[in-house]
Amino acid sequence: MPKSQTTSFDAIIFDFDGVLLESEYEGNRLLAELLTDLGHRHTVEEAMERYVGLAGRDFLAALESQIGRPLPAEFHQRRKEQSVRALEEGVQAVAGAIDFVRSLPADLPMAVASSSSTRWLRGHLQHLGLTGVFGDHVYSGNEHVERGKPAPDLYLFAADQLGVDIGRSVILEDSVVGVTGALASGARVIGLTAGAHCLAGHTERLRNLGVAEIAHSFDDVRRLLGLD
Repeated sequence: MPKSQTTSFDAIIFDFDGVLLESEYEGNRLLAELLTDLGHRHTVEEAMERYVGLAGRDFLAALESQIGRPLPAEFHQRRKEQSVRALEEGVQAVAGAIDFVRSLPADLPMAVASSSSTRWLRGHLQHLGLTGVFGDHVYSGNEHVERGKPAPDLYLFAADQLGVDIGRSVILEDSVVGVTGALASGARVIGLTAGAHCLAGHTERLRNLGVAEIAHSFDDVRRLLGLD
């Protein structure tokens, strides 16, 4: 597909967990189990509602605010074990994600902008066979900017690194936290609800934030972008 067909935008910036990688539901299921084991009952739905899109200091602060005390050392050790196991075994892609990314024009600027670590991102991009697609444009809110999501800084940084105007960029996001920052950046935002973690009411939550375009699948994304 020649780039001339993508004249309404100059770049696509992808969130990762829940957009390209089907990691949000499983990750929050494990998180809910761990918190419950430690005496702080959580359902997977509660974990997804409260923590999806957060990482690093913001994630830990949200957890500690919720439970009302510092997290014990056992929490950190078991979360690390979960992450290592996921990186070793891999996680499946969101339905249609790989085909969509591979179908995009080779000269279309693209980046990953995620709250996850670059180690996590690059490890799973390798599992998905997408390492070469994004090249060096894999950015973490914990490593590349001072303020991660829901601040817009990571998206602005990614657009700057791609050499494009954020206003001419499309961001694919799935979470309330991510969408909040994406909208604040000034980009065109598509709320993607293709992941297993997008339960009843998720579309309405994104619309209530101001997202005008919702895609329930990557076929919907393709249609919204005029890539059919």
